[in-house]
Amino acid sequence: MSNDDLILLLDDLLQQGKELEWLEFKKGDATDNQRLGRYISGLSNAANFCNVQFSYLVFGVEDDTLNILGTNFKYNSRKEKGGELDFYIRRSLNPSINFEHFICDYYGKTLEIFKIPAALNVPVSFENEAWIRISSSLVELKKYPDHLRYILNSHKDWSSEIVKDATIDDLDEFALQKARSIYKEKNKNKPFYADIDNWSDAVFLDKLKVTIHGKVTNTALILLGKTEAAHLLSPKVAQITWKLDTEEKAYEHFSMPLFLSVNEVLAKIRNVNYKFFPTNQLISVEVPKYDNESILEALNNCIAHQDYSLNSRIIVTEKINKLIFENAGRFFEGNAEDYFLGEKTPKHYRNKWLVEAMVNLNMIDSMGYGIYRMLKSQKERYFPLPDYINSTNSEVILEIYGNSIDENYSKLLIEKKNDLTTTEIILLDKVQKKQPISQDAARLLKRNNLVEGRFPNMYIASHIAEATNSKADYIKNRGFDDAYYKKLILDFIKEYGKATKEDIDKLILDKLSQVLDESQKKNKLRNLIYAMHNKDKSIANKGSTRKPIWILFLSK
Repeated sequence: MSNDDLILLLDDLLQQGKELEWLEFKKGDATDNQRLGRYISGLSNAANFCNVQFSYLVFGVEDDTLNILGTNFKYNSRKEKGGELDFYIRRSLNPSINFEHFICDYYGKTLEIFKIPAALNVPVSFENEAWIRISSSLVELKKYPDHLRYILNSHKDWSSEIVKDATIDDLDEFALQKARSIYKEKNKNKPFYADIDNWSDAVFLDKLKVTIHGKVTNTALILLGKTEAAHLLSPKVAQITWKLDTEEKAYEHFSMPLFLSVNEVLAKIRNVNYKFFPTNQLISVEVPKYDNESILEALNNCIAHQDYSLNSRIIVTEKINKLIFENAGRFFEGNAEDYFLGEKTPKHYRNKWLVEAMVNLNMIDSMGYGIYRMLKSQKERYFPLPDYINSTNSEVILEIYGNSIDENYSKLLIEKKNDLTTTEIILLDKVQKKQPISQDAARLLKRNNLVEGRFPNMYIASHIAEATNSKADYIKNRGFDDAYYKKLILDFIKEYGKATKEDIDKLILDKLSQVLDESQKKNKLRNLIYAMHNKDKSIANKGSTRKPIWILFLSK
């Protein structure tokens, strides 16, 4: 690489804004030779786990500030055990990897850059010990068995493997009929369309790419297998659990064939209408709490991208205000926000064979548009955007909101939806959720007069409050009027029949103005309940004074 190329590379790495598991900055030259070898091992394994092609170790950059300091590390001059350090490092790595070392003149500052390829399906060890970066720490890989298992399986498509004792008789007949119907509709313009009805099941399943030469794969069982054939996958699990976690509690397990089960899960989710009251319109805007296509998109993504080696079921939790989807395994390529604008197409899949079959069944697409469609649906229905912020290295957690968080944000989407870019909406969504944004993002919003406050404590700008006729709310730090809170309480009681003090606290307290302290918030809530009970006469207490149970007044 030329020095200009190295400068561009370093600028790209600095744009990450911080160290990552596959990116290490060191400001000095104090690392000893053995630790350098461990870093190369750890970064190679971390690159595999993070599904990036290369990891980087850069000497001469301060890790916390990212200031360019320069270095005197001088890798090429270092010796170890009487020979060149480079020879010692490469000889001690197993399996051998072709890492590259560069010296960069960054505008007068000398930097040394190591470009390290990702481990393949075998962890890279240094002196017989494999290492990995976890957050910003270099640790022994053996202490993290899930990471080790991931690397070992990284180039192995379990979904395409033949199930030894399974036959086509283990597949659900109705699921096969439905699959053939959808496949036929999807291919109605293809030359072979007229022949589809005449194909035998064996031919059709090979065309669908769920079987290989008539032999049943794990994919075939997951999507089309009979419920009683689940033992053929054991200890792997092909199951979705729906949980109702509200005032009412319930759950149900849905097993194979998952091609049909996703619609059964969808039918369990309660989907009422939600009303907004924009200030520049005479009538309310009414939208469904959830978009059914988004629910199916989320469910099918869980099936397609689940890490089945972790022997875990998919979990869908229905709460009062949102749906939570959990599947085992981290994002296989990039992260959720890479797909928000619909511009990234994944190059690799954890379950390539399964993904291809699901594309053929119209369950998902392979272009990375699924997350973008969910984002677009939430935006068009004026709700907070889909959220993956609680995802971890071992599971993907998607939250889809079924109500508004900040009414000003929702009103803004209704009243000025054609004036905001998708990027601005994504960033404003983070602001309303109190999630961190980068300094560059904050500057963008500031430049466009969309936020105020000092970084990182940003809030929606005053002119937006003016645009939604909410100046008083803005002055009070976006607290809502009493009618809004009363409506939330009444809606809760209408849906669940009653509300305890704990229910109302959980529903209202975190929505009150941030200007109020905890004591003031609780006092305001007591006043609201008093007004609803004694003045409005909209609710009645069928419990005790110490443990009230609120119901609608007419139902007392």
